[in-house]
Amino acid sequence: MSRTSSTPDPELSRKLSRRGMLGVAAGATAAALLGAAAPTAAAHGKGHGHGRPVLPPGRLGIQLYSLRDKVSTLGFAAVFAELEKYGYDEVEYAGYTQGSAGAITLDQLRRLTRDHGLRAIGSHVGYYSNDPAAYTFAQNLDQVLDDAQALGLKHIGTASGPWRYGSTVDGWKRCAEEFNEYGAAAKARGMKFYQHNHAEEFSFATDRPDVRLYDVLLAETDPDLVYLEMDIYWAYAGQFRFSKRADGTLDPFDPLRYVLEQPDRYPLFHVKDGEHDETARDGYRMVDVGDGDIDYQRFISAVTRTRGGRLDHHWQAEHDNPVESFAFARKSSRHLHSLREKDC
Repeated sequence: MSRTSSTPDPELSRKLSRRGMLGVAAGATAAALLGAAAPTAAAHGKGHGHGRPVLPPGRLGIQLYSLRDKVSTLGFAAVFAELEKYGYDEVEYAGYTQGSAGAITLDQLRRLTRDHGLRAIGSHVGYYSNDPAAYTFAQNLDQVLDDAQALGLKHIGTASGPWRYGSTVDGWKRCAEEFNEYGAAAKARGMKFYQHNHAEEFSFATDRPDVRLYDVLLAETDPDLVYLEMDIYWAYAGQFRFSKRADGTLDPFDPLRYVLEQPDRYPLFHVKDGEHDETARDGYRMVDVGDGDIDYQRFISAVTRTRGGRLDHHWQAEHDNPVESFAFARKSSRHLHSLREKDC
């Protein structure tokens, strides 16, 4: 039975309260890492200079969805050759086929990736579908994991939000249970299951307008089984769109603080950029990395300094619809490699 705001869920309240306590415990560290910067995405300079690079060595990747036009016409080999020239270290798959470039096996794809000096860091697969024949975690868990193992992946995840059972607290708790199952199955094979957000994950539950759905996901998934890939652009869009509850009361959040409170849960990030525009629905208009206002010098620096820099984070450049995908990839690598720590 769905709960309403007048009949709160005591167990969820306890978990959310615990999450708040964790946030308080991490507050001093987070405050130090955040410094005096305001919790907005507006950049104060691009962070170029001669200090220590912000980007950890060997951790720049790209989500191949951004290059889907090239993959489907030129094939993986040609795309990987370009990425190797641009200085990329890793790729995140968005499917294992190459359209008109011809058939390719998983073994061939794995070899091509390796032969171009790239590591396959993860892959996006659908969560569920109304089509029983769809290739998703819900319909084909064993096959999804078999394929990920064949490719040598350490992470396997979904960019689908937990909307299978609606936008209520109980609906998201049901999805969290399924995510825990997928995470346990992935862990048994030496992999990490992860979920990639869009802006809507930061909206509020329809039956509990005081509860942010993303908080339900964090509270109800096992941190040893379910990990997060923060899409930083969409998180800032969520900050813009969902800073107020339905009753108009303010409930702002900072995407970076979510990460600093639980840095172990965020092994992967999507790095996409946007020009701030309050007339746009999301508060931003997506642009190539380096052309927008999201302060990646600040964000990446803060994350990579957590736990003394001992955590293993991976940064995937992305643009949903670049004007020219190779130009986007080249520009993104150049910009992210140019960011320097001391020039904040």
